[in-house]
Amino acid sequence: MEATQISIVIPNFNGIKFIKECLNSVKNQKISYYEVIIIDNASTDGSVEYLKHNYPEFILIENKENLGFAAAVNQGIKLSNGEYIFLLNNDTELGVKCISNLINCIEKDETIFGVSSKMIQFQDRNHIDDAGDEYTILGWTHKVGNNKSTKLYYSEREIFSACAGAALYRRNVFDIIGYFDEKFFAYMEDVDISYRARIYGFKCVYCPDAVVYHRVSATSGSKYNSFKIKLAARNNVYVPYKNMPWPQLAFNFVFLIMGFLIKYLFFLKKGHGNDYITGLKEGLNSLDKIEKIKYKNGRLTNYLLIEWILIKNTIKSIYF
Repeated sequence: MEATQISIVIPNFNGIKFIKECLNSVKNQKISYYEVIIIDNASTDGSVEYLKHNYPEFILIENKENLGFAAAVNQGIKLSNGEYIFLLNNDTELGVKCISNLINCIEKDETIFGVSSKMIQFQDRNHIDDAGDEYTILGWTHKVGNNKSTKLYYSEREIFSACAGAALYRRNVFDIIGYFDEKFFAYMEDVDISYRARIYGFKCVYCPDAVVYHRVSATSGSKYNSFKIKLAARNNVYVPYKNMPWPQLAFNFVFLIMGFLIKYLFFLKKGHGNDYITGLKEGLNSLDKIEKIKYKNGRLTNYLLIEWILIKNTIKSIYF
């Protein structure tokens, strides 16, 4: 029997409203030797029964509680047989040849860990949701191209992080750098693992020919809500603490504080100031649970390159 080339891992939580379009678009992809692994995080909307009845050919893992995005995709990755892992949100629809275009991209360079798709807003297909993620010394993640015309960002380029809502990953790199950090639960876990990959000398790229239509914030309910803001704020503390060696953390400390302050003022204006502060406090009070990446002299060049990218991304986010 031929080895499975692609393992498609889809976490699901109460996604019965839109998972049909997602799975049907997967089945319409022109690829061979693939498997689909769906991890259900204790849905209560009939998702499990629907999946069993309509998609019996797919592997379905039923969790008894909501373990979060990171733990769910880790389950799928560890169960997978593919050379490549395609992580996909349940609130998406794949464009024609999306996966095959991602494969063509990742096979160009063995140092590529993740390839991010061109995510387009499902409800407004003239505008981009995400054309690759960048990270800054302010501790912010920047969704490139958000709300801009789909006619833009048509060139392949290196990015800091692949959005795990629709990204292809090289399976064997997980064995080297580890899996998604389950302490994050959800949000920023893809930035964390992409940061870790860079420390180890790998990179991520953006593939403009891999189109995915995304219902923005469909699973969380809205762009700004208490649950999401608290988690994201906490995880924004985790990412630099975990990945930056102490000298780098000290160098960036003032910028990170500035970033947190600006974000607080932003959410205060939105009526979520207390949620953001609660998330920051939770992050600071639970740093003992986060395992820092050990610094090694052989990776000094990688750390210097990362610092330069963070500075460059900060300047670009301000002036462009």
